[in-house]
Amino acid sequence: MSEKVILPVKQAPPLVAHVIYALGTGGLENGLVNIINRAAPERYHHVIICLTRAEGFESRITAPNVEVISLHKRPGHDLAVYWRLWRTLLSLRPAIVHTRNLAALEMQAIAALIPGVKRVHGEHGRDIHDIDGSNKKYNFLRKALRFLVHRYIAVSQDLAQWLIDVIEVPTAKVRQIYNGVDQQRFSPGPANVSMPAGFVADDVQVIGTVGRLAEVKDQLTLIQAFHQLIKDPLLNTQLRLLIVGDGPMHQTLCDKIEDLDLSEYIWMPGDREDIPELLRLMDVFVLPSLGEGVSNTLLEAMATGLPLVATRVGGNPELIEEGVNGCLVPVADPLALAHSLKALLEEPQTLSLYGEKSLNKVRQSFDWNRTVEEYLTVYDQLLGRTKQAPVITETMSDKQSTSGSV
Repeated sequence: MSEKVILPVKQAPPLVAHVIYALGTGGLENGLVNIINRAAPERYHHVIICLTRAEGFESRITAPNVEVISLHKRPGHDLAVYWRLWRTLLSLRPAIVHTRNLAALEMQAIAALIPGVKRVHGEHGRDIHDIDGSNKKYNFLRKALRFLVHRYIAVSQDLAQWLIDVIEVPTAKVRQIYNGVDQQRFSPGPANVSMPAGFVADDVQVIGTVGRLAEVKDQLTLIQAFHQLIKDPLLNTQLRLLIVGDGPMHQTLCDKIEDLDLSEYIWMPGDREDIPELLRLMDVFVLPSLGEGVSNTLLEAMATGLPLVATRVGGNPELIEEGVNGCLVPVADPLALAHSLKALLEEPQTLSLYGEKSLNKVRQSFDWNRTVEEYLTVYDQLLGRTKQAPVITETMSDKQSTSGSV
């Protein structure tokens, strides 16, 4: 009589439930989708839970079997959303719940009601109502909930140190992980993009920025700085400004451009899918934000080989070495920004050197494979898993890249 052979049952990979406010265009969402797309599906399974709704960005998910759930939270205090999230998590039974930013932080309390779940919270940057992380009301909430969080992930050293110093999170619970950049898609090269007639000529230099047109990104200061620059008759015909993105400040920026009579010098193409081509059109990249975590568009500009000018906030000084690959300027100071840009644009050799240093820095330290592995290692450690599976890298033949304006 032959022995019965019992084959081992293949276990399904642990489920990670990512809880975010909305799945729209933004740096946080871009990072999340990149991590899901690039992680080996046999290592972890993923579901995205939007407290409000998905906003079309889910079309950029290329990983198999990733469910996106919208809870349709109403504006203000919608108590029913807590009930809907609890029922959703109870049904899914995830191994890990990973919330991101303040808008989703309080959902850690709901996750704590699910037996055995491990809880992670990500800090990706702050909004206009809490630029420096000093809002007493918000910090009271953060401190009250910090005991429920098993591990924090901060995208910059600045945010990690703030969690430790201000929110008083134990150092052992904080992990700092930089975002990566798709260095196949974002790279130096000639631009191949349709643009308004006469916008670029051989002797024209293009100052550019990419980002959501929101108050915290402060493109208004960049427009005012540009206005100062072209007052110089020597620069009047040589400079153009390219502002890529869309958002609630769109009309305000358009009105300012018209008030300053700059329409012939500035192109605002809106949200675009051809960000790599538009970056290649630029001679210098500017990030005038009032606050930042670590900017994806700044990393993409670096991968394109561009010199940088950015405000001295958040994670920007971690990417820009003064006098090496760019310049740092004060927040909301058009004159200081104009002065730095003028000095840089008048030195072609410095522009070239800064761009080369940007490219070298991003190639050395900001690879998506490394980022994904570090995230999955945090999950492994929380679950006590030791077996490592490889990270999958997207290829150029994959579905559309997850990069977008932020």
